[in-house]
Amino acid sequence: MAFPVAVPRPRPILRLDRLHLTPIRAAAARTPVPQPLPDELQLVADVRSPHNHIRVADVSPRAAGHPLAGARLLLLDGPGNIHSVSFPRRPYCPLTSTYFDVFATLPPLLPRPSLAVLGFGAGSAARALLHFYPDISVHGWELDPSVIAVARDFFSLAELERDHAGRLVIHVGDALEAEAVPGGFGGVLVDLFANGSVLPELQKADAWRQIGAMVAPGGRMMVNCGGGCVEAEEEGRDGEAVKDATLRAMVAAFGEGMVAVLSVDESWVAMTAPVARASEEAAAWKARLPPELGHYIDMWKPHNGNGDA
Repeated sequence: MAFPVAVPRPRPILRLDRLHLTPIRAAAARTPVPQPLPDELQLVADVRSPHNHIRVADVSPRAAGHPLAGARLLLLDGPGNIHSVSFPRRPYCPLTSTYFDVFATLPPLLPRPSLAVLGFGAGSAARALLHFYPDISVHGWELDPSVIAVARDFFSLAELERDHAGRLVIHVGDALEAEAVPGGFGGVLVDLFANGSVLPELQKADAWRQIGAMVAPGGRMMVNCGGGCVEAEEEGRDGEAVKDATLRAMVAAFGEGMVAVLSVDESWVAMTAPVARASEEAAAWKARLPPELGHYIDMWKPHNGNGDA
């Protein structure tokens, strides 16, 4: 279905069928009626806002061998795209085995301990960042206030805000109108989707220059570029093609050799500035990371700018 211009900018991770759950038919995703949840999911909450049909669902902990067994998911609108993941049974560990974990590798590269999260959702990225780097400050932007309310009620966001008071600031509003703190953020995480696709604005270099202006000198951005893991509701918005167009726009904005990429289960993440190619650079980055995250450093490669990530 087509959303109005004021649609919020949500953030899919993967389609449910990509997670080996019972698939929700793509054709049905384009109707205004949300599809029933697969049998593996138990509905926890169902909320309608002016922007979204918001569902919270739990994956059965008895789904033996499933990477999301026991997870709580934030689903928005008809297709059942997953926008946030948490594991209530293991609050001591914020890792999700998704690209959110890659985002948590960025702080050691930053010139100052501050990050903007454009596309906050239920706070999966912020939770990992604040767990591993408790001195960092995180500013998150989310358009739909109902998503934030659901996150506080069902994803322990209220507790996260309490535990990191003064270091976690949530802004309700359009992320493309976000303003930087004085001097700029050390880094920016960009995770902006609408209708199951990377925002159309992000296929334009000017949008990246605008976002880049939020970053302090020497800072970096990491970006969820989507790919085959997401399916747009709008005909003609192929995930791979949109990912390639987004990367081309980033290269146009920041220059050849200034974008690196990696893939986690067909979800492509891009990073600005050259990839750490020398072994000593990569080793220094790994040394400043929790052991659980070090393997991601070896997965980065330069983006060649020709549409092949």
